[in-house]
Amino acid sequence: MDINILKEAVFIFGASILIFLAFQRFSLPSVLAYMLAGMLLGGSGLGLIKSSHQMELFAEVGIIFLLFIIGIEFSIKGLLRIGRAVFLGGSLQVGFTILIVTMIGLVFGLAAPKSVFLSFLIALSSTAIVLKLLQEKGMTTSPHGKLSLAILIFQDIIIIPMILLVPILAGNGGNVGLELLLMLLKFAAVLVALYFLSRTVVPIILDRVIKTRSRELFLLTIVTTIFAVAWMTHELGLSLAIGAFFAGLIISESDYSHQATANVLPFRELFLSFFFVSVGMLLDLSFFFEHILAIVALTLALLVVKTLIVFLTIILLRYPVRTALMTALALFPVGEFSFLLASVGLRSDLITNEVYQYFLASSIITMGLTPFLMGYAEPISDFLIRSLLPRKVRRRLMSFRALRKQHEAETHHEMADHLVVVGFGVNGRNVAKAATETGIPFIVVELDPDVYKTARDAGVPVLFGDAADEIILQHVKIQKARVAVIAISDPDSTKKIITQMRMISETVHIIVRARYVEEIADILRIGADEVIPEEFETSIEVFTRVLNHYLIPYDKIQSFISHIRAHNYEMLCAPGSAENCPPHLKLHIPEMVIATLPVQRGGNKIVGRTLRESGLRSRYEVTVLAIRRGQQYITNISPDTTIETDDMLYLFGHPENIAKVNSFLLLEEV
Repeated sequence: MDINILKEAVFIFGASILIFLAFQRFSLPSVLAYMLAGMLLGGSGLGLIKSSHQMELFAEVGIIFLLFIIGIEFSIKGLLRIGRAVFLGGSLQVGFTILIVTMIGLVFGLAAPKSVFLSFLIALSSTAIVLKLLQEKGMTTSPHGKLSLAILIFQDIIIIPMILLVPILAGNGGNVGLELLLMLLKFAAVLVALYFLSRTVVPIILDRVIKTRSRELFLLTIVTTIFAVAWMTHELGLSLAIGAFFAGLIISESDYSHQATANVLPFRELFLSFFFVSVGMLLDLSFFFEHILAIVALTLALLVVKTLIVFLTIILLRYPVRTALMTALALFPVGEFSFLLASVGLRSDLITNEVYQYFLASSIITMGLTPFLMGYAEPISDFLIRSLLPRKVRRRLMSFRALRKQHEAETHHEMADHLVVVGFGVNGRNVAKAATETGIPFIVVELDPDVYKTARDAGVPVLFGDAADEIILQHVKIQKARVAVIAISDPDSTKKIITQMRMISETVHIIVRARYVEEIADILRIGADEVIPEEFETSIEVFTRVLNHYLIPYDKIQSFISHIRAHNYEMLCAPGSAENCPPHLKLHIPEMVIATLPVQRGGNKIVGRTLRESGLRSRYEVTVLAIRRGQQYITNISPDTTIETDDMLYLFGHPENIAKVNSFLLLEEV
């Protein structure tokens, strides 16, 4: 076994951890930590990483997982909605970049083929960095997020024709037209296969896998789907990233997409870190410091040219100025596929090694600047609007923006101040039913596939997934919920869910159902607000009915029970703890009861007699409160009320006197 890759992984993660901790103190992005680790550990740094090929493979896997998750979040319907932006916006952006950069190259004396090739390199943006930052900020579905994704999708498609055109630019002609036609046919075939898989094969397989209730099998199925679709597109001449994105679109059509995201997310974070490390390793530090001024100037030129081109593209698509600026700032970094294309151009003598190093250094700087530009995209856009636009135009623009925000606030009702119910068993169903009756907005999280389908078919707002996963809790907006009820029977899962909820929100009020009182202390310690143990709640219900039978006033019973619950059931679980009960809550048990006795036979001496004649009051000091006769209740009782056969008498009196009446009735019936 070659243990070098393991050793190098230790170096990578160890350095990343240390740099990450330092960056966290200054709120710097994690992307920069990984890239800096690659610079320090690579060949131009300490030289501790030799397995560059393995790093590239891991980086490719990270991009695959990233595009898969983006595909899940987007869905086929979402892709169709931005179809115009993908093909029109993408072609405009790439076309303008090729035209402008080629003209700049010709002005500086570069040959036309080399100028065109450089325009190819600059036209592409970083899918990995842009989409990761958009996802972290929750902006993948924002206007500039959708536009960025649309143009990045087109760039990932156009990379294939660019590679096919390299031999022609290098003077080695071929039948490129036929190759492009074949690529278009392959892409169309992939779209047809995508639609077929999303509607038939994948839903059937996932349903059967989910019924096994095996999380390992579910994860294996998802990963196999990702790699299978990515491999298929690669074999057809398209990129792995496009295939992974298509795999995400397929899974997005199922009910289990959110759980798939939660399961795959850790793999994305792990493998994507190798991508950023591998990017940092590409930088030649000695060349960088020797030519730092020229590299900085080239980077600034890239910033100006790319942002202006993207801005012009989005404006031509008739989007607002602010959206155009934010999209331009997002698509500023040079893409990872540019590195692949640059290596092809280097082998074809379209660029020299010196130009290659200039390009790498400037591209890596653009990647490093992207987190800051995207993080401050809104204030930068607002500043540019205030500074560059005339006052009248700026006022109209701001007025339009305010009206649009008001309209979005009125039409878009995001889940907030709602109830989250974890588990749709008996308790969960009862909570959901009560919420429905009272008009409280709620959503249920359920992991059992059969229970999930039952709830979904009944019209209950339910999400399939494990509530212990952060992605699932984020999707149900736990940070905006008022109350969360955890109504499952697994104590370990309950604790994991509480811990995850508290990591996201400190304000949500967590109520937990527990089976035993011994669990209360641990559950409260990790963050629950209230714990309801089934064994003691059952005891309380029984005791409530006992007290009712002893004629204890309702308000006294409720005060007594509230005291027990407020003190976490200590009175029921600790011997002698009843002494801690406040004096005003001590219950006085009266020496009177309410009982029901039947009049079953016609031979009984009281049948046909009035209450006065029966002697129940005079002889036994018992009062008849009511009589049930068939399906009717006689409550207007007077001394002249007659007793009939099969009456049910409701009596009030001392227990001994009630017992004497019972003996009297039985004696008369013998």
